[in-house]
Amino acid sequence: MNTMTTWPAKDERFTFRDADILPDYRQRRALEERDRAEQKREEVEEQHSGLNSVDLRIRAWEKVHGLRMPSDPKHPVLQAIAAATQLALTDILNEQELRSARRTSAGT
Repeated sequence: MNTMTTWPAKDERFTFRDADILPDYRQRRALEERDRAEQKREEVEEQHSGLNSVDLRIRAWEKVHGLRMPSDPKHPVLQAIAAATQLALTDILNEQELRSARRTSAGT
């Protein structure tokens, strides 16, 4: 038996060329990376902007790090928060007290 396999005719609209796809993919990835870096830079800038209140600066730190400020006034990370936000430790401790008071009043 002599069988011959035939393939359907190629339609150029559905033909992908690696040479065409890779530069587009690389460009898109580079743009995405640049956007992420810009977003990160803006978030870090919010942490120590003098235009932002103590609360906003701490919230920006929390957002960047994906953490909440601890409620323990002796927690060692408070020094890191103060440095990153360019706030005095007393400002951080005052914000802790305000948050604690808000939680207490919301609970009653």
